[in-house]
Amino acid sequence: MPEKKTLQRARRARREGKRPTTQAGEFIREEMHHIREGKHGARSTKQAIAIGLSKARRAGVKLGKPPKSAKAKTRRNAAYASRAGRRGRRKTSATRSRAVRRALKREPRRSASRVALARQTRQAARRRSPSARKAAARKAIATKGHAKLRAAARKAAATRKAA
Repeated sequence: MPEKKTLQRARRARREGKRPTTQAGEFIREEMHHIREGKHGARSTKQAIAIGLSKARRAGVKLGKPPKSAKAKTRRNAAYASRAGRRGRRKTSATRSRAVRRALKREPRRSASRVALARQTRQAARRRSPSARKAAARKAIATKGHAKLRAAARKAAATRKAA
């Protein structure tokens, strides 16, 4: 079950008209925090992200389907999680919950390190075309809002001054 803070942040993002992926980002962020504080681990950064996305779908975030290149099992799991999100909350079996927690506790914690996250981000960006990356950057600027835009400009100016 996601933490109350995470659900509140995701709901705020939805109210502000942010994309479902932005709303899901809150659940991924929570997952990274769990790994960093030692609650459990993950085999890879990709797995940690997948856990977060699954939580988001179950919480009712209307995420799209995984790409055609994804495994059939991944697509099936995503569809199942989305259905669970539409259906509403049901109590998870204690046996299943315990098994998942025990399996994740055995996994390493390095998958949520800054280095691992940076590597994952760069890999994901490299898969996109330069034009797609540029369009994403433009959209980020357009949807940032006045206050955040000012803060970003101030930060950029300070960085340039320091260099």
